[in-house]
Amino acid sequence: MNNVRTVSDTKRAFFDTYTRPVNSIYRRIVEELMVEMHLLGVNEDFRYDPIYALGVVSSFERFMQGYRSQQEKMAIFNALCKAQEVDPQQYRQDSERAESVATHKSVDELIAWATNAVNQESSDDPLEASLRAIATNAQFKYSRLFGIGLYTLLELADPEVVKDEQRRTEALHQLCAALNVSESKLQKDIELYRSNLEKMAQARKTIEDILQADRKKREQPASTSEETAAPGPQAPSETPN
Repeated sequence: MNNVRTVSDTKRAFFDTYTRPVNSIYRRIVEELMVEMHLLGVNEDFRYDPIYALGVVSSFERFMQGYRSQQEKMAIFNALCKAQEVDPQQYRQDSERAESVATHKSVDELIAWATNAVNQESSDDPLEASLRAIATNAQFKYSRLFGIGLYTLLELADPEVVKDEQRRTEALHQLCAALNVSESKLQKDIELYRSNLEKMAQARKTIEDILQADRKKREQPASTSEETAAPGPQAPSETPN
């Protein structure tokens, strides 16, 4: 009997948990992330790791930036994870641990740390142990979200490095070599990710411009009405002879 959950099962579970409509601008983002996580979760070669968690969280936060309220955004993320039958708190915690490592290191120190973690036979640090498991797993299931997690580590270590194409490419090359993951797939995914972030930022700017124009339009008739209603100068009354 095949008990593998389907995409439809996951979507149904999401909408059973989050019962409010998702804002139309963000609905596609949520559904694409939901499907991507689902397909990875049912893949027998996939193994959860903190860098993947960082990729999920950072991707969600970046693309959902500007959502109508932080509370609603958190509710959507929780429903997204629960629909996959995973713990949203674990994703948040593992993501924060990875962020903490990156923000306290330079890019060179980050690469050296990853390389040393891979070369250690054992480690008490779960993140270091995870890096070694990735590098030594011949069946490691690379994913776009894992790639975004690696990119986010670099971005946190030094935002200027990721803005420089040459330095970004070289840093990602070294991380791929250390972790034994496909550089061509990673570089392609990162370029697409950066491009999509720019498009989303432009879309948010366009929406904000439309909303501002609409507010001004609603204010304008009110001002005009007030001017029309205001009494004009009265003509002098005629004095009877």
